[in-house]
Amino acid sequence: MAKSFTGVDEVVHAVGTPLGETEWLEITQEQVNQFAEATGDHQWIHVDVERAAQGPYGGTIAHGYLTLSLIARFGEELFSVSGVTAKLNYGVNKVRFPTPVPVGSRVRAGASIAGAQQTPAGVQVSLQWVIELENSTKPACVAETVVLLVP
Repeated sequence: MAKSFTGVDEVVHAVGTPLGETEWLEITQEQVNQFAEATGDHQWIHVDVERAAQGPYGGTIAHGYLTLSLIARFGEELFSVSGVTAKLNYGVNKVRFPTPVPVGSRVRAGASIAGAQQTPAGVQVSLQWVIELENSTKPACVAETVVLLVP
């Protein structure tokens, strides 16, 4: 269930607050293939099921940037802010992919509000993300993203 904030001020006062965790999401070969089509990244480890079965991971894996891009979906699941005209992706301060995401596995995300800064365009909110890979001790992705909340 999403955490609902009633305005930007409430978000600013919530720095340090965990937002919880999302539901598990299965990564499918269809998603990986669609991402490859959208980005032009057709590396065999992602799209060639037969060749990847003989590769280092025993099957195809999701693109790292596909995993990162799920943050947009996970963000909608974890929090909402009323009283803003837009909630825009502003950037990524840091991102790492500690372990690959095999096709057919499940991921979920947890996030917390790491910081908030007033700017002329609105409030930049830094979010610390950990995308977990089910049955793995290492996360699939760790990132700090910045969202611009426009009044």
